[in-house]
Amino acid sequence: MNGIRLDRFENGHWTRGRPIAVELLWILTSSLLVRSWLPGLLHRRFLLRLFGASIGRGVVIKPGVRVKFPWRLSVGDNSWIGEDAWIDNLAPVKIGSNACVSQGAYICTGSHDWSSETFDLITKPITIADGAWVAAKSTVGPGVTVGEGAVLGLGSTASKNLDPWCIYSGSPAKFVKRRTLRPSVGD
Repeated sequence: MNGIRLDRFENGHWTRGRPIAVELLWILTSSLLVRSWLPGLLHRRFLLRLFGASIGRGVVIKPGVRVKFPWRLSVGDNSWIGEDAWIDNLAPVKIGSNACVSQGAYICTGSHDWSSETFDLITKPITIADGAWVAAKSTVGPGVTVGEGAVLGLGSTASKNLDPWCIYSGSPAKFVKRRTLRPSVGD
């Protein structure tokens, strides 16, 4: 029987997207100022933009947020990223406008080919569309699109696309019901 050969692992087809010096500077800056307990969000938005992220107007980025490669992150206007969310973006992550990635959510664009003896790296982009909500402690896997207005419930795992305006829950996430919005108070 052939076994896994991690000593032969090689991901030469994949690129970090920036020189190692930029990545090291990002790691230092991120640990000291982005992931820190420091209150406020202006410095987080500024630093993510400085390192290549596209961050829209009115975006809320809470303390503890972890972004692997800001140059592979795009966030639309008025979106929220909650405390301790981890955007593990080996491939691009696009978060639309008015979307919410809640506390402790894990957005993971990478995995490995478990059928390969060399455990080859696999990366696929993730899209979280306008108005979608990835609830606290939820996980979105490589290649998944969370459709417009879709909800991924507390602690759930999305390994397949979530249809627009639908609510999903569980691990793996399963359809619960359609999402409908009622008018805001005062409308």
